[in-house]
Amino acid sequence: MSARVGIGYDVHPFADRRRLVLGGVEIPHERGLAGHSDADVLTHAIIDAILGAGGLGDLGTWFPPDEEQWRDAQSLDMLAVALGNLSGHVLNVDATLVCEAPRIGPHRAEMERLLAQALSANVNVKATTNEGLGWIGRGEGIACVAVAMVELD
Repeated sequence: MSARVGIGYDVHPFADRRRLVLGGVEIPHERGLAGHSDADVLTHAIIDAILGAGGLGDLGTWFPPDEEQWRDAQSLDMLAVALGNLSGHVLNVDATLVCEAPRIGPHRAEMERLLAQALSANVNVKATTNEGLGWIGRGEGIACVAVAMVELD
């Protein structure tokens, strides 16, 4: 067995008439995130980190935005697909959401619970702002970076 680390990154702009889903949790907000699936930027970054640790490519390779089967897909279902292709198991995940709004704190525990349940591993979710700088600082979207440690068989 060997432990490997992967880094994931994802970003989505805000869009009108969309639900805001982060870590599988629907969060009340005036706008959701634009994307082919549910645009769950947190779960997407985690999937990308797991795929990277497993040497399995990236999110876009497994879930192309031009494939109808992934239109409006729930990202937790996409995570299950990625885990099903991993020859090993996730040891832990650490992720940081970057956004000016909404406030993540009230939803953090539920995100961690759902993701930990899906991964059978410890998950830590953090959040920070972009201090008003750039497109994130202007409130145009959300970014996320995640690190996953995986033990391969």
